[in-house]
Amino acid sequence: MRKFKILCLSALALFLCSSAIAGSKEDAFQVVERWTKAFTEADVDTIVDLYAADAVFIGTGSKAITTKPEDIKKYFQGAFLGSRRFVATLVESSITPAGDAAFVITALDKLVVTVDGKTQDVFGRVTFVVAKREQGWKIVSFHRSAMPV
Repeated sequence: MRKFKILCLSALALFLCSSAIAGSKEDAFQVVERWTKAFTEADVDTIVDLYAADAVFIGTGSKAITTKPEDIKKYFQGAFLGSRRFVATLVESSITPAGDAAFVITALDKLVVTVDGKTQDVFGRVTFVVAKREQGWKIVSFHRSAMPV
């Protein structure tokens, strides 16, 4: 009987832990979904707010590693200048736990880029590291690169 109780308690603990991880995984992925929506809407302030204050950032057009929120903001302000518009979609993604309160979200994406009424599909590879912070789930590392041809 004692072995049965231990087995039941162990199973319950495992279930509760896996449920917590699943919920956290969904919370982390929601940050990426909010990022994608804000990117499509060219909402620079919302995008920047999704990053942790100490985030590391390398955008598709970056020539250096960015570590300051104001530089991330400048990057996106520059990307959305003029008549260029984007629609971002994750084509395929994978979520990997990276500790108790962090996930690596790796994806292939598609940007529909419109410039002066002409539309082009641009495919890329993107990695988000999302971690739980005092302020909630935040992007702590970001990298996007163009898909090789």
